[in-house]
Amino acid sequence: MAGYRGQAPRTQASRARRGLVVLGVLTAVLWGIQIVNVSTGLELNFLLGNIPRSLYGLDGIIFSPLLHADFSHLLSNNLPLVVLGFLVFLEGVRRFVAVLASSWLVSGVGVWLTGAGLTVGSSGLVFGFLTYLLVRGFYNRSWKQILLAVVIFMFYGSVLWGVLPTPGSGISWQAHFFGAVGGVLAAVLLRKDSRRRNRRVGS
Repeated sequence: MAGYRGQAPRTQASRARRGLVVLGVLTAVLWGIQIVNVSTGLELNFLLGNIPRSLYGLDGIIFSPLLHADFSHLLSNNLPLVVLGFLVFLEGVRRFVAVLASSWLVSGVGVWLTGAGLTVGSSGLVFGFLTYLLVRGFYNRSWKQILLAVVIFMFYGSVLWGVLPTPGSGISWQAHFFGAVGGVLAAVLLRKDSRRRNRRVGS
């Protein structure tokens, strides 16, 4: 039993190291793309951005989270993306990828269907990570995750106002809203997966 108790901290430390590497690489990719984008006069935004209800902009569902309007836009998204993404990664690679994919696709499709203009930025991913971390504890019935959610809400809860329409701001509330929906959806789907796995273990 002593060997088993010591395994969890080692696993968590390993996940933390991998998470730092993965999010460090993601950050480097985002900044590298932005440097190229700025050097071309933001041409990539028009070529690969999410243009609502336009076949030409359909590929923006995939590429727009990698693009930003300027360096300050990237910087404002980068820190919460790394912090929240790291906290999700501590649950494992598979869950991180699931939350990322759900937030990415739901946000992208939602913007393409309901957006008001060319949209770029990774804020949909930020909102997806945030809502996943806020609600997962209730679905998993984990008081530790709920306690962490309270702490996260104290730091980042105010950004949830970003899911509301803000006319004239130039900010895509649709990306925020649907990214948040993607995070909640991931929490629901992963909860169901967790319950099935628990039943298999019990049998």
